[in-house]
Amino acid sequence: LQFVESGGGLVQPGGSLRLSCAASGATLDDYTVGWLRQAPGKEREAVSCISNYDDSADYADSVKDRFTISRDNAKNTVYLQMNSLKADDTAVYYCAVHMYNLCVLIPGQYVHWGQGTQVTVSS
Repeated sequence: LQFVESGGGLVQPGGSLRLSCAASGATLDDYTVGWLRQAPGKEREAVSCISNYDDSADYADSVKDRFTISRDNAKNTVYLQMNSLKADDTAVYYCAVHMYNLCVLIPGQYVHWGQGTQVTVSS
């Protein structure tokens, strides 16, 4: 299983981006997938996850009501729609799968990380 993230870039505060996480080597709907991020000098943070059982999702408080995770099984891709972006959202964003297929926001329990995509929020 391998992931390729895309969709990052430079955006002004208040703007939006949609990140994509394309999987190869496995069927993505067999897995609970998470989006995680790491900013310079900060610990990795799990910002969202989507369950493979019922597509239920969870979000970190820092992104709740601004970010939306979704999956398109036909495209074997998971998305992260990010709205109302803030400078604090600046980070490298990664997708990964939970080792036990649980939708929990614990970064150390995610495996098969992609290479990441940079998101920079700045005016």
